[in-house]
Amino acid sequence: MIIGLTGGIGSGKSAASRVFESLGIGCVDADVVARDVVARGTPALDAIAERFGDAIVTAEGQLNRALLRERIFTSPNDKAWLEALLHPLIREQMLTQLAQQPPPYSILVAPLLFENGLEALCDETVLIDVPESVQRQRVMQRDKTGEDQVQRIIDSQMSRADKQARATYCIENTGTREKLEAAVLALHRHFVAQSPQ
Repeated sequence: MIIGLTGGIGSGKSAASRVFESLGIGCVDADVVARDVVARGTPALDAIAERFGDAIVTAEGQLNRALLRERIFTSPNDKAWLEALLHPLIREQMLTQLAQQPPPYSILVAPLLFENGLEALCDETVLIDVPESVQRQRVMQRDKTGEDQVQRIIDSQMSRADKQARATYCIENTGTREKLEAAVLALHRHFVAQSPQ
């Protein structure tokens, strides 16, 4: 059984995934997989360098993410090319890692779970949810970022109402860490009871 775990920036989905991991549940993080498929020496990084030039790779052999971001945001064709290259690789790697997780269930952590159609890989989905005002406050504090920049990130993600409508379960994360842990534990027990194993 695969459970999709998502939430907007600053919602606390990383904290929730750590609770699942502490309960012995394997978590596959879409962001980590996305970084792995373009790591130093990978065929995907070679293909990116071939298309965008050697400057797209740092002296250490890593992807220059800032430069790539700049390029794809100014060119819809480049963005489409990059997505066509990376999305199948990311999906394949996520499925491989999910298949290697022990029973009774595993977690796919993806900030853009619904936006990228990844809920299709999941049996059920969990949304870690907070009001936008809480998101702004947390991210500004955590990343030392201005309110305008945080708001642009929030605006680029699916609306809170749409995520709530699509999620199987919703954990409201405006309380204490203990409250989040208790909510995750309750869901964990539910998933274990539901699991075919």
